[in-house]
Amino acid sequence: MKKPAQELFRLGCTALERAGAHAAMAQAAARHLVQAEAHGLPTHGMSRVPFYCSMLRNGRADGTAHPVMASDRAAACLIDNRDGLPYVSVEWAVAEAIQRARRNGIAFAGIRNSAHVGVLGIHLLPVAAARLVGFAFTNSPAAIPAWGGKKALFGTNPIAAVFPRKGKQPIVVDLALTTVVRGRIMMAMRRGERIPEGWALDRHGKPTTDPKEAIEHGSLFPIGGAKGAMLALVFELICASLTGAAIGPEADSFFSEEGNRPRIGQAFLAIDPGALAGTEKFSERVETVVATMLADPEVRLPGARRFAAKASAKKGIEIPDELVAQIEALCST
Repeated sequence: MKKPAQELFRLGCTALERAGAHAAMAQAAARHLVQAEAHGLPTHGMSRVPFYCSMLRNGRADGTAHPVMASDRAAACLIDNRDGLPYVSVEWAVAEAIQRARRNGIAFAGIRNSAHVGVLGIHLLPVAAARLVGFAFTNSPAAIPAWGGKKALFGTNPIAAVFPRKGKQPIVVDLALTTVVRGRIMMAMRRGERIPEGWALDRHGKPTTDPKEAIEHGSLFPIGGAKGAMLALVFELICASLTGAAIGPEADSFFSEEGNRPRIGQAFLAIDPGALAGTEKFSERVETVVATMLADPEVRLPGARRFAAKASAKKGIEIPDELVAQIEALCST
């Protein structure tokens, strides 16, 4: 069925507040999940509401937590999320990165004691709106073995980047370091479907088509083999070592109702082009790259599909009936 974005926002807020989240936390989380749906990314959209409610009810997330500034020096700061759903912390970190980059030319805002953070590229849109270049990193529960190993160690460790364009939608690059995002495997598990070979490994390090085995006991294939595993190591160190957060094996799966508080980390960087080549030269060089890319008619700019989906979503967002029913039930629990 199609639902207006405002109706989905209301449902998400109500369900999360009933599960124990304070109003600001529920609103920030629901706002992001609806945006993910509008961008055509349902794996990170309203399907996360039941999981977040479970995390809150089972003590895996603290619905009463309010983030605090843990460290603050010039262009760098660290926010302690204090085990809540991290969307308030992320909005704060992004705002800090923007302000500090404007003052210093570059900024780093880290988050610790965090959890599942949604779509990194969406979080960076305010950075692009501020005419800044942005990067975002997060680690996550163990999903990828160290190269040559069998046991999951690094998370899917997504990375995102935004590059503003004058009078046009920004370029948005957003990807995980696995051949497929965990959300797609999770959705296959919920539907009772098999997954293609090449997506995941079982507990013995062998290829599997069983999504439950992949999510609960196995690991995922890194993109690019050894190169993807090395990038996972880099982003693990950025997100855990610089922020003092948990590493992948210390965080239980986001998809398990039982388990510990993930306490993972995120990092947001913002760069002011005006501090380097200059805003005008930056824009000219970006458009040169874009024009060169689009000279090939088969090329699509990263992020273009999302913005097209968002335009269509003004007429309503398609949501599975069973998911709506599940969230409505959570609203009355």
